Amino acid sequence: MLIEPGKLLKQINNPEDLRQLSPEQLFDVCTELRQFIIDTVSIHGGHFGASLGVVELTVALHYVFNTPDDQLVWDVGHQAYGHKILTERRENFHSNRKYGGLSGFPKRKESKYDTFGVGHSSTSISAALGMALASKQKGENHRQHVAIIGDGAMTGGLAFEGMNHAGVSDSNLLIILNDNCMSIDPNVGALKDYLTDITTSRTYNKLRDEVWKMLGKFNRFGRFQELASKVEGAVKGSVLKQSNLFESLNLRYFGPVDGHDINHLTHVLNDLKNIPGPKLLHCVTVKGKGFAHAEKNQTKWHAPGLFDKVTGEIHKSVPTAPQPPKYQQVFGHTILELAQENPKIMGITPAMPSGSSLNIMMEAMPDRAIDVGIAEQHAVTVSAGMATQGSTVFCNIYSTFMQRAFDQVIHDVCIQGLPVIFCLDRAGFAGADGPTHHGAYDIAYMRLIPNMIVSAPMNEQELRNLMYTASLDEFKEEGKAFTIRYPRGQGVMPEWRTPLEKITIGQGRKLRDGSDAAILTIGHIGNYATEACETLAEEGLNIGHYDMRFVKPLDEAMLHEIFQKFDKVVTVEDGCLQGGFGSAVLEFMVEHGYTAKVKRLGIPDRIVEHGSQLELQTECGFDAKGIAQSVREIAEVVFK
Repeated sequence: MLIEPGKLLKQINNPEDLRQLSPEQLFDVCTELRQFIIDTVSIHGGHFGASLGVVELTVALHYVFNTPDDQLVWDVGHQAYGHKILTERRENFHSNRKYGGLSGFPKRKESKYDTFGVGHSSTSISAALGMALASKQKGENHRQHVAIIGDGAMTGGLAFEGMNHAGVSDSNLLIILNDNCMSIDPNVGALKDYLTDITTSRTYNKLRDEVWKMLGKFNRFGRFQELASKVEGAVKGSVLKQSNLFESLNLRYFGPVDGHDINHLTHVLNDLKNIPGPKLLHCVTVKGKGFAHAEKNQTKWHAPGLFDKVTGEIHKSVPTAPQPPKYQQVFGHTILELAQENPKIMGITPAMPSGSSLNIMMEAMPDRAIDVGIAEQHAVTVSAGMATQGSTVFCNIYSTFMQRAFDQVIHDVCIQGLPVIFCLDRAGFAGADGPTHHGAYDIAYMRLIPNMIVSAPMNEQELRNLMYTASLDEFKEEGKAFTIRYPRGQGVMPEWRTPLEKITIGQGRKLRDGSDAAILTIGHIGNYATEACETLAEEGLNIGHYDMRFVKPLDEAMLHEIFQKFDKVVTVEDGCLQGGFGSAVLEFMVEHGYTAKVKRLGIPDRIVEHGSQLELQTECGFDAKGIAQSVREIAEVVFK
């Protein structure tokens, strides 16, 4: 369903069209753009609150700067819907996050206005600085480079590394700090408190406004820099003891300004264009601005799904029978259950308490479940520090974000033999969030590290038992980290609250005996193999199915049994084929002299775009039909 844009928005195909409008028309453009986002997302879904919060900022940026020659870099990209609509993608915006449609994030190959592909946080400052340095080297001193970063993403270490370099770079870089006190969940940490101090200081804000007006007058006479150097620092230093955080990094600080005052924003940005060197504009916004429900409950409305734009009712299908829970919910309830029995258990997550369901434990045991902010490296190392003191630490991180802490897993955890438990949510395809969020690589990068156990549950019961096993003191004495990976979405067991049972490390399960070929699976994707086996049985094929449960250590006794019995084997995983579960099986086979014909199914060696999980699994050939077809092909010699 196509959404009809407003009168002014309909005239805007690109930023050049926007810049033909008068400043007085920009308020109406913002109103129409906000409504277009509400109308579209309510019907087609997607991220919501973040883009509503930066409508005025988006319009102001494209109005003031000569994009795409001037380059905008959006951090993460949840907030870039308005940017996409204004940059030649309005008519196709209904396809956002759908299979074959627009990406939910800025993407270089999608548009010349998307200067840098994003999806993970805290990258914008470094990327924009790199562009600025390259432009300077080429003599393109007229080009402006703008990084738009939220206060949540600013907590990431990479953001501070970028600012540290920018401050000594003499680059033409503007950092816009979009301060709304939110990422997906409310922000935490000292930086949040510092920014709150700035935005709530009445004395500073009053003086700031007066100084800004004065500086504006002098700017027309070319004396802006001279007066600023004498007055601005003194005003900040006298009012706010901590106000030199950014300026101590040699970044000229301006603000805070109202991020919803389109006229003032354009005035400020025009002035900042004429100030050379690295600088930061502190812009205060409200996530979900213009939609009352989203303003009131910002976490819920980060990505609400389909909803009624009038009543605010979020559309949810009503099941006719009990449904399996999401894996994240099983994790959340199980860690609380374990922690109630084991006082050593601690929970850590980097800014995803609701997404990971660690918030269940946080509400019941706030002193034992900790959100460390967008700081994956810190999350791993602080977990390691806890483990040295005997704590049993569950470090819950999305698979795609764990990539950012790979060095810490090796250096701070595994080399030291610390038994940290890594629960990797969203393993496998992440769905509509696309390639920046797919958990494609964790099997491969975790299994190569010494002192690491790598496992994946096929269902909710297995997840609970793996968590219980990893928490036992007898396991901790082995000095190994323990990875448990599980996918986004529902499991398969409506009655999932099963008794906790210890699992033998490195022991798989034979789910179905067979004689014609064997399917070896790891994790939830094994449920597709079960379905495939039933289909093949109806065709007269007798297929064995083995749920390996562990990639490292492999169940070697079971593998010997399999390769002594079968000369045709199919491995299935929802991870990358290079270095993954199938590769581990091939390594075993070669090392022990077996010569079976093996077909590996998993994520191929290419970037897989966005779509529903099932659409992407079907594309890559490891849905139930794809598994069945691969078994038919490998068994063709016998059954043709």
